[in-house]
Amino acid sequence: MTALNSSPVVAADEIAKLCYERFNELPRKGKPEPGREWTPLAAVVKITRCAKSDIVEKEVVSIGTGTKCIGRTAMSPKGDVLNDSHAEVIARRGCIRYLIHELHRAVTGMGSSVYCQSKHQGKWRLQPGISFLFFTSHTPCGDASIIPINGSHLQPCPSVSSVNNDKGTDGRGLKRKAEHLISLQNSKRPSLEEKETEETKQEGLYVSKRASSSSTVGDEPPQSSSAKTHQETILHSSAELAENTSSISNVNQTVCARQNSPVYDVLRTGAKSVPGGLSDPLQPGAGYHSTGLLRVKPGRGEPTLSLSCSDKMARWGVLGFQGALLSHYLQEALYFSTVVVGKCPFSQEAMQRALITRCSHVSDLPAGFSVSPPVFLQSKLEFPFSQAQTELQHKAGQGCVTPCGAAVSWCKVPDQPLDVTANGLKQGVTKKAMGTAKARSALCKLELFHAFLSLVSSTEASVLPDSLRNDLHTYLDYKEASETYQKAWQLLRNQAFPLWPRSDRDLLLFK
Repeated sequence: MTALNSSPVVAADEIAKLCYERFNELPRKGKPEPGREWTPLAAVVKITRCAKSDIVEKEVVSIGTGTKCIGRTAMSPKGDVLNDSHAEVIARRGCIRYLIHELHRAVTGMGSSVYCQSKHQGKWRLQPGISFLFFTSHTPCGDASIIPINGSHLQPCPSVSSVNNDKGTDGRGLKRKAEHLISLQNSKRPSLEEKETEETKQEGLYVSKRASSSSTVGDEPPQSSSAKTHQETILHSSAELAENTSSISNVNQTVCARQNSPVYDVLRTGAKSVPGGLSDPLQPGAGYHSTGLLRVKPGRGEPTLSLSCSDKMARWGVLGFQGALLSHYLQEALYFSTVVVGKCPFSQEAMQRALITRCSHVSDLPAGFSVSPPVFLQSKLEFPFSQAQTELQHKAGQGCVTPCGAAVSWCKVPDQPLDVTANGLKQGVTKKAMGTAKARSALCKLELFHAFLSLVSSTEASVLPDSLRNDLHTYLDYKEASETYQKAWQLLRNQAFPLWPRSDRDLLLFK
């Protein structure tokens, strides 16, 4: 935990440094092999503003890494498999574990650093001065990753403004030169070399061809063999960027608001649009993608049913990040006040469009829910285990650079704070343990439900929320219990995301 002087806005670099340092303190298990494996990092930071001083305390309460999703046939209707292991999802689910633990302390009279009682029977709210911030080392996959390429839009990444269009008017000559400049910057875009797997080709952001990564770009700092030393080298001052908005449109009509320079291409996402709606035009250059679409993440050969991180984060901005379970106990939904992105290809316009604009018109939400847009900030600090930095640290004999197969979760709870998974199950699980509690991640839906049932059983019957007065007999019961959450979700789906799956089973799988 760090104590810092209060300021009008959060210092992006300070948040990034805090999260990177907390990750470095974790055990080695599940972390990428330096110089060979890469992964993104996400985290939830609790902000505490002291009432009687100017001190602001910042504490990482959940960390997540990961790049994988399981295919649709590997999903389990029992909720005992972790479907989506992208870093953002892992960090948020770890935060839910932390919030359940803190609520358990509150209802049992042990004292919580997060909650205080509200005026309504059985309901709790955040203590005054408490808020939560979301950090991600890379732009969320999906719509937020469709970033216009022009002379200035990718700042603070290296500028491509010096590229000259001497290859005709279709932009392909520009694109080849721009790719060379940005090839090391996009850490969620896997390498497109000939030896890579089909899964790696689909995941993350990419442009149509892979440029050479043998030379350094822009003002990149010198590299060292040690990830820790490298991290200290790349720590810089914060970069705060202004917001822009964009409605659902084809990217080839976008013009950079700040420099008024035309867009000739976009960084691309491997996430595919959901069936039944608009699809990507797949035209050359800036006409490749349509924006504002719901998208599913690519998988290892088999398609997944996991929506992109952009879509999930947009949903959190209306329904809250606490989920359906905790909405029983909370007077109001919990929203991230700020989203900080590490050094990577980044666009305020794309983030605004993907996470806010798509839901900004949702209305008539029940009490406790609102459209709550976060502030977007970007840090100049790059994650030492990003793909770009991993490629720069790569040495002969290490084999191909690949995404790390494991997902690491840490959260501030006393029991099993570290949870390392692979393919949706605990890393290293044996065939004999398959289907048992030993194989389950603490983040899977079933384990979170068990933690919630423990919370309910620890709550005095006289102070239970009204929505929990009836017994919860099965895993599916809680979906029907919180009427306000369900109403808010239905309004969001009907007004903003009509193609979001509607069946009960699909809702569980997509959650």
